[in-house]
Amino acid sequence: MIPKMIRRLTAALALACGTICTVPHAQAADVMQAVQVHGQTIRFIEAGHGPDLVLVHGLGSNARFDWGKVIPELARHYHVLAMDQLGFGQSAKPMIAYGVQTWVDMLDGFLKARHVTHFMLAGESLGGWIAGLYAVEAENNPAMLRPEKLVLTDAAGHRSLFSKGTPPFSHALSIEGTRTGLGTLFHNHALITDAVVENAFETRLAEGTQYTQDSLLHNINDPATFLDEQMTRITIPTLVVWGQDDQIVPLADGQDFAARIPGAKLAVIPACGHGPAIEQPQQYLQAVGPFLAAPHG
Repeated sequence: MIPKMIRRLTAALALACGTICTVPHAQAADVMQAVQVHGQTIRFIEAGHGPDLVLVHGLGSNARFDWGKVIPELARHYHVLAMDQLGFGQSAKPMIAYGVQTWVDMLDGFLKARHVTHFMLAGESLGGWIAGLYAVEAENNPAMLRPEKLVLTDAAGHRSLFSKGTPPFSHALSIEGTRTGLGTLFHNHALITDAVVENAFETRLAEGTQYTQDSLLHNINDPATFLDEQMTRITIPTLVVWGQDDQIVPLADGQDFAARIPGAKLAVIPACGHGPAIEQPQQYLQAVGPFLAAPHG
């Protein structure tokens, strides 16, 4: 049986890609760059100048959708790198067994391919899980680049979100399924117009990320990747940002992240669902901006 939470995670995140396209994101980057990482083509947005800030998107999404509304402001102060992860967006989509560790390794390879040496790291949803696990592993692995700061936004990674035993079923892509999924993604349902639903459906058809999603859900239960007992190993300054009305990853998970990670702070965004940087970009920037700008040791 599939728990309610995994159905919501699958329906909302995997179908949300490209949703609020009534707000143009072209200002974030007109043309995506490309780099080879472990023999795979990874496309990414590069914008701005200053300290390196790496952004990691969530399940079934892409860099432009998750971060497009906040990149222009962030790029005023930082050199922003936001990649379409392997299997998503415009990046390569090999037919492999995908797992969270796959993307952690690809993130490490991307940083090295781009010659990043000092950076801050932010991840949303699945991207938050990846960023959190990367930070855990980098604490004790001298071959990895240790982030200077970490931002976890509505991050997955708690074991309780996922079932044990039979691999979760992935619902077939449909227009009405897309509409239902978006209803769990956003607090403001006025955003879910017929045009938005159709656009999201067509984007999913065009990007062809269903295999990636299904593969991940078949490999989700690797105990080494869950963050529950590993969060205490994160020692870098950490900000946890959460939508108050997140129906996919509950606020209680964010509170637990903030409680377990030494010195972490929690910022809750009101009138917001699972994607604060999408649904409430100004409030998100107000929460994240001072944290990123504060001096660190």
